[in-house]
Amino acid sequence: MDETRSGLSDEARPLQGAPSSWYILRLYVTGGTLSSLRAIARVREVCEELLPGRYQLQVIDIYQQPALAAGDQITVAPTLVRRSPGPLRKLIGDLANRERILAGLELQVAAGG
Repeated sequence: MDETRSGLSDEARPLQGAPSSWYILRLYVTGGTLSSLRAIARVREVCEELLPGRYQLQVIDIYQQPALAAGDQITVAPTLVRRSPGPLRKLIGDLANRERILAGLELQVAAGG
């Protein structure tokens, strides 16, 4: 989990296309805890399903990069921050629940899916 916690994850992609169509996300975690691993897996799953090719996910371990956490005023992990599209939103706590992530990111699944 070393590279995933410290910076851009393998889901990070160069930004292309209209900026408003891109989701720029930061997921703050605390090391390799079970809740952190679940949050990473679930957020990646949702992004790949609903935002393929139009999101950037940065997974940050608050123990390894406390300055980033302080800059985003993160005091609890896991926390998912939607930096774009605006307005900025934070989803704090258990991120294993798919519906909670969808609501927090203001995403909706198409009818029948």
